Amino acid sequence: MINGVLFRARTSITWRDLPLCYGNWKTVHNRHRRWSMDGTWEKILDGLRAGRDEAEGEDWTVSVDSTVVRAHRHAAVARRWPPADFP
Repeated sequence: MINGVLFRARTSITWRDLPLCYGNWKTVHNRHRRWSMDGTWEKILDGLRAGRDEAEGEDWTVSVDSTVVRAHRHAAVARRWPPADFP
């Protein structure tokens, strides 16, 4: 279930497009929503960060890198001024 949530977040797919290897999409979605509302995800993150806080001190930094950069769909047909065929 957790892998299904992480896969969806990583690929930005809709819940209905979640591969069957992660289970029924509706079950994964409902559990993710329920865990988001009751604070379970925050507890998991706090547990994972607890050891890092002690080892690195209070000033440690989390860095996130993304190798995928997407342009807005309208960027493909953006108008230029002057137009390319302008004399």
